Amino acid sequence: MIRFEHVTKRYADGTTAVQDLSFEVAAGELVTLVGPSGCGKTTTMKMVNRLIEPTEGRILLDGADIGATDPVELRRRIGYVIQQVGLFPHKTVLENTATVPQLLGTPRARARERAGELLALVGLDPSVYGDRYPEQLSGGQRQRVGVARALAADPPVLLMDEPFGAVDPVVRERLQNEFLALQRSVRKTILLVTHDLEEAVRLGDRIAVYGQGTIEQFAPPTAVLAAPATPYVASFVGADRGLKRLAVTPVVAQDLEPLSEAGPPEGAGQQSRPATDAPGTALPLGSSLREALALLLQEDSGRLPVTDPADGRLLGHLTPESVHRALRRATPAGTAAEPAVQELP
Repeated sequence: MIRFEHVTKRYADGTTAVQDLSFEVAAGELVTLVGPSGCGKTTTMKMVNRLIEPTEGRILLDGADIGATDPVELRRRIGYVIQQVGLFPHKTVLENTATVPQLLGTPRARARERAGELLALVGLDPSVYGDRYPEQLSGGQRQRVGVARALAADPPVLLMDEPFGAVDPVVRERLQNEFLALQRSVRKTILLVTHDLEEAVRLGDRIAVYGQGTIEQFAPPTAVLAAPATPYVASFVGADRGLKRLAVTPVVAQDLEPLSEAGPPEGAGQQSRPATDAPGTALPLGSSLREALALLLQEDSGRLPVTDPADGRLLGHLTPESVHRALRRATPAGTAAEPAVQELP
């Protein structure tokens, strides 16, 4: 969907913002660009909608060179979400959300109907929030309106620049959870810029770790954390990268101690039991190892019941030993990092 071919951005004073970038983002993939301030990640994103023009190389969107596309038409086909949201203060929430469809020629009534659908999708009841103005919303609510507005024209590509950086940590985590749920539904192709490694790891299907104007590693979160490609990446992800892997490693059935080892009632054998038979707090299968470890530390028994998320039945137990095995399972011996820059013809 998005393809960079040997792209460089050099300014008139000789400053090189990015150097010889070559990578691809697949349709429906969420890629996070992470790195320190001034590393070139925002420049990379802004070149996709031609807010910044590359000096060398080219960028393809769905196979077409964006350099041959009218910039205004291009931007109307790409959703754009920024940290400050950028809502029109004199327009209501519904009017803000309907702006782009109306610019594209959608009749006003249909544009407002579409805006209402999207506000509901991001968790804002249009009958409650539609007639409010941005100043009447919390920071988290304004950010949701920004996402709804970016989706209003149903663009195939979404660019997000520090979209959750202006809200407090509690609201940020809730917005991240809601955004991931939304992405599972709409499956947009997304480039998301962040300076927060934990956010990059949590949200990204793949992560581009930036050095100074170059991508040091481009790989899934588990590979970046388990096998940093360079000393720079190892330093950037930190010595606690093993702990960060807990957040991106799900609990699967093979991680569980079977029920027979947990002492099921006579005759229960290997069959699953209702979760109500299990003492303490139960964890749904598929939750992260970070959630599992947090609950496990509260269990005096050292065994955490794990249940089927569909019907709540007990499937087995996690122990400290099985958490360790799960981490080892998620990082096979000899894990190789993807190259920082993909070779393109």
